[in-house]
Amino acid sequence: MINTRFIDKLGRKIIVVGHYGSGKTEFSVALAMLLSPESMHNLKNMHSSYEYSNELGNYSECAIVDLDIINPYFRSREARGILKQHGVQVFGSAFDAEVTAELPALSADIRTPLENKSCRVIVDTGGNDSGALPLNQFSKYFMDDDTTVLAVVNANRPSTSDICGAIEHIKAIEQITNLSISGIVNNTHLMHNTTADDVIEGNGFCEKICEKINTELYFNCYPEGLVNPEKLIRLSGDLIPLGLNMYKQ
Repeated sequence: MINTRFIDKLGRKIIVVGHYGSGKTEFSVALAMLLSPESMHNLKNMHSSYEYSNELGNYSECAIVDLDIINPYFRSREARGILKQHGVQVFGSAFDAEVTAELPALSADIRTPLENKSCRVIVDTGGNDSGALPLNQFSKYFMDDDTTVLAVVNANRPSTSDICGAIEHIKAIEQITNLSISGIVNNTHLMHNTTADDVIEGNGFCEKICEKINTELYFNCYPEGLVNPEKLIRLSGDLIPLGLNMYKQ
């Protein structure tokens, strides 16, 4: 069910930003697993007629860098086990033990995947503009054309429930990081109560944002097992299932 229109547009380094509660980390984890070498190899075999500019499966490694040092909940490094099962390396906290992970310390080895040309990197930032601020420590790695910045939007969150509020949030992140948003990710959800209608309404909401800031809708997210993707096939952007790894009941 995964299309490849926008996967082809992704750079080697993919920065994921968004407001608190947008599901930014859940998306980052799902994207990292999708872009793992094994998954890309399988996807390439499924699309034998693939003729876009980038060849699927081009990277021999995949890593996720967790730059969230503010929010003590829903950090991508907490999904380390399932990520490693998919061959995804995890970088972030300077501490191996999560009991001390709330301390604002980043490991020096974060630079390793950013400098490795054969490694696809997903950078999961903290929420809002303040959470994206740590990106500035590594700005030299993100100034080339091989960097994609994706803004995750959940239209059901109070601070981004209207177009102006969502755009204001995106502009604040751009201003504090000096990075331009490459595309939008629709992750309009109500956690375990999410329906296809929520995703569809979010798609229309995000399309309006894209229209106003002159960008594209890259992905529409849906909770796997809760929403039937067949109901979403007419939406713009690529569909990507989220496994709800960060929202266990």
